[in-house]
Amino acid sequence: MVYKYIQEDGSNRGTYGKLVCTNFKIAFLDDDSASDDNEPQFKNKIIGENDITLQCVDQIYGVYDEKKKLLTGQLRKYPEKLIIYCKDLRVFHFCLRYTKEEEVKRIVSGIIHHSQTPKLLKRLFLFSYASAAPNNTEARNQTVMFDALEDWRDELERTKGNVKYKAVTTNEGYRVSEKLPLYFVVPICVSEESIMKYEGRGIPIWCWSCHNGAALLKMSAFPKEQDDSTSQTQKAFLDGIYKTISKAPYELLKTDDLSSSLPSLQDIQTAYTRFKQLFLIDNSTDFWATDVKWFSLLESTNWLEIIRRVLKKAIEVAECLERQHTNVLLIEESATDLCCVISTLVQVMMDSYSRTKLGFQSLIQKEWVIGGHPFLDRCNHLHKSDKEEAPVFLLLLNCVWQLVQQYPPAFEFTETYLTVLSDSLYVPIFSTFFFNSQHQKDTNTSGESLKTQSGPFRFLTVWDWSVQFDPKAQAFLNNPLYAEKPKPDKSQRKTTRFKHQRQLSLPLTATKSTTKRGFFREETDHFIKNILGKRISKFINSSDEPPNSFREFYDSWHSKPVDYHGLLLPRIDGPEIRVWAQRYLRWIPEAQLHGGGTIATAAKILDLMEEVQSLQVKMDEEHSQAISGDVRSVPLLRNSARLSSLFPFALLQRQSIKPALPTSTWKDLEDEDDLVKRDDEFVDLSGDMP
Repeated sequence: MVYKYIQEDGSNRGTYGKLVCTNFKIAFLDDDSASDDNEPQFKNKIIGENDITLQCVDQIYGVYDEKKKLLTGQLRKYPEKLIIYCKDLRVFHFCLRYTKEEEVKRIVSGIIHHSQTPKLLKRLFLFSYASAAPNNTEARNQTVMFDALEDWRDELERTKGNVKYKAVTTNEGYRVSEKLPLYFVVPICVSEESIMKYEGRGIPIWCWSCHNGAALLKMSAFPKEQDDSTSQTQKAFLDGIYKTISKAPYELLKTDDLSSSLPSLQDIQTAYTRFKQLFLIDNSTDFWATDVKWFSLLESTNWLEIIRRVLKKAIEVAECLERQHTNVLLIEESATDLCCVISTLVQVMMDSYSRTKLGFQSLIQKEWVIGGHPFLDRCNHLHKSDKEEAPVFLLLLNCVWQLVQQYPPAFEFTETYLTVLSDSLYVPIFSTFFFNSQHQKDTNTSGESLKTQSGPFRFLTVWDWSVQFDPKAQAFLNNPLYAEKPKPDKSQRKTTRFKHQRQLSLPLTATKSTTKRGFFREETDHFIKNILGKRISKFINSSDEPPNSFREFYDSWHSKPVDYHGLLLPRIDGPEIRVWAQRYLRWIPEAQLHGGGTIATAAKILDLMEEVQSLQVKMDEEHSQAISGDVRSVPLLRNSARLSSLFPFALLQRQSIKPALPTSTWKDLEDEDDLVKRDDEFVDLSGDMP
């Protein structure tokens, strides 16, 4: 028996239940969770409201005599209260005072062992699940995976880059490097011998081609600490490569060493560690204690400034490609971290296909998954080394969110999609974010599974959203106001239909703060303006001012109407860089807007879409042209007054929750088997899928 506290107040109210831990997740099982009245509208089929995957556990604290202590390794004394901080910013409080001593030892030691101790790769639940996963999911996934040569050739043809660049098979069998993908694209003039000479280092690898022929390239740099003869040889090799790709038919080449122009991975990790502490709220008292100084705390984290610098760098690259018709070569030690961030942002800003859901997913596959971003190390899924951990992919999603909230009609997906994608980093059902490279995945795919079954593992991809959500929930991932690209025969209407003036955006007037009114106590309109756009002096008076050419390009673009299918430049001046409110505030009831927030508008739009769909079905039936089973109205919440800004991840918090445990369940709890040592049984999630 464990008592789970309710987070939104300090009254010690809660509910009794069972706290269990397996090799997949920590789960709190209570009777109240079965209530239909409390059924979430955006329900994940894999992770429940009171479930925490082991990879999502950030830190575990024990409370001894009202003092918190970080729990690691073997414990001499077991706590009276357990606090679990999650990477998706949920906070769980469990009281163990009324639990038997041997049960406390079993629960706490089991949770620490499964979630905090270093693991071998094949001991992850990913492999347990893959050994019995359904093998019929590939047909449902339309995302381009870039694990085949044809995928790269198709991408070259789509971007008109096949005249100057070629897809190569030099690394088949990983004979060049285990860090490179099996297939990639290089300039036509680069020989196979050059690629193999330094194991792929010093070779410009193609990312994307602009409409004017200029291309975005990336390259892994040579190690800086080399003897003189080796350095001279490598320098001569690089000079030869640069001269080759600077000649006709190639455009001029500009190199950009991201390690010197952007924050280091350690700086990014430090900033995010400070930033997330603002949202890991234990109780209402702690929340209001930081209210008055919230903006100074936010500024001191430096997280928003890092986002601004990254977006500024992406704009600089876009300027070179778009206006100067110059090739840009991004250089990084491994070309798998900040290179991924900048190349992805540039394509989202310049290529409207990357702003569709399928296009964005294919882009993540190309630049991150196949591109070799070390997700396993950066997310620290194995708990082996904190030194390699850095929220690089989360930084990208924060930057993309800035664009999504500034230009909603330009994106086919919503901020809810980005939030769910960030959560999926910690779901060990999918292989997408659980390997460091394509080579690591391939070498661990073949062979025998952990069970008796032989043969290759069948890993699932995160891009099949039907595994996590039913059709009703998936509706919240799609933007109902997305301005689809017009067909060629309607191109003459493009100018009037898809452009708007900037004054339609939310005004960002600064508000005067007082000592009596804290940050979250403002009126609804002030709340929106402040949390997403208050002027912070550091961002406005930054010493890192853009050069004149950049400012001219930036100001010139922002003085014109927006083409949602053309180039998009984010607004990056001080108040424009905002906090991703949905992701970071969704578990904090004190921050909710009752009946307000963006969801109030979204709910009405979705209801209107449902009505339109119903009318369309009736019209089709009227003309005997009904599409059986294909056109379905999506049942949604019609009473938006019940909603708050926490939706769709939570409804309005209930004011009272029954804390008592029915006496009829006591015996059942005492007779429970030891579930700590059990593995989760595989559940086929595809049974109700089309």
